[in-house]
Formats: sequence, C-alpha cells, structure tokens
Amino acid sequence: MSDRTTHWQNVYATKGETEVSWFQDNPAISLEMIRAASPDHTVGIIDIGGGASRLVDALLQDGYRDIAVLDLSANALDAAKTRIGTAASAVDWIVADATSWRPARTWDVWHDRAAFHFLTDPHDRAAYVERLRSAVAPSGHVIIATFAPDGPEKCSGLPVQRHDSASLSSELGPGFELVETRSETHQTPWQSTQAFQFSRFRRRG
Repeated sequence: MSDRTTHWQNVYATKGETEVSWFQDNPAISLEMIRAASPDHTVGIIDIGGGASRLVDALLQDGYRDIAVLDLSANALDAAKTRIGTAASAVDWIVADATSWRPARTWDVWHDRAAFHFLTDPHDRAAYVERLRSAVAPSGHVIIATFAPDGPEKCSGLPVQRHDSASLSSELGPGFELVETRSETHQTPWQSTQAFQFSRFRRRG
C-alpha cells in the first residue's frame, strides 16, 4: 500500500464524513458544471477522488445513471455506499490511485474536486493527465476544482499545489479548451473559509 493510500485510508478510518474540511452538504457548483457539460442523463461521469462526497447522491437524484467514483480509500467509498444504500449498486466504485490506474473505458465527464491539488510532484501530475487523456471521450469535458492561488497551502496535513485556470490549462495541454472558470469560498464544517477555483475544459475534436 502506498504512503498516499495509507494516509487517506487512515483519514476515513478515524474521521466521520462531516469531520473533514472539504465536506459539502450540497456540491452545487460541481452539479451545475456537470449539467452544463452534459444535460443528457445517459452520459458517463467519473468522479476522481470522490471519496465520501455527496456528489454521487446528487447525480443519482438528478437522473444520471452511468456514474463511477474513484478513490484511493476503500474506507471512503464504503462510507458513501452505506449512506446511499440500495442505489449504490448502480454506481461503479473504483479503488485506485488516479496516477497509476488503468482506465478500462472512456467517460464523457471527468470531475475532480480537491484531488489534483494534492499532486505536488510534476511526475505525479503528468501521470494523472496521462490517465485523464485515455479516460475522457472525444469532445468530453474535464472539471477540476482545486485550492485557488490564494487558498490554503496545506490540507489534511499535506502540502498542496494551488492552481488557477491558466496553470490547469498548461497541465492538460493544447488538446483541452477552457470553457468556464468559477470561484468558490468554501466554508468548512468548523466555519473557516477556503478559496477554491473550478475550471471546465472541453476535449478538442
């Protein structure tokens, strides 16, 4: 088990869903950007680093049916499955590291809130983007949310790499066109605030 996997397994083994700083009761911006990318509910959506996030609940409620959630932590995914109940059987749950995973198919929407910014090593970011390119369908969309340039420098005891839409464009390369970017002031469960940015890209061609 990698150090990264061990860290996140421990986080979700020792903290409840609402006891982590990134908890959102309502992932409104993510849902709005996914709807804008693909209002067709038959599209395939993968949530990278989804963990115990409530985005999957919202997508199911919205009528999307081809959903996958990938996370390093089986503990995090188990928490989401337990919360969702019988509807969890409709979701493809993937325990994997997005920097070493081998996608078995493509998706129309790649969503990542607060996973990419933990990749502080350029080699890890390049490995992530390599997987992204093999997993996103032609003309598919990529939504990545990270701490903004004025956001925190650490999260969960780990350093992060903050981004804006320009730095994400550079990471993804010329095959992806920036469609929109949005800012969010996220309020943590203990009422502090964190500056996030959300960027949506469309795969060219």
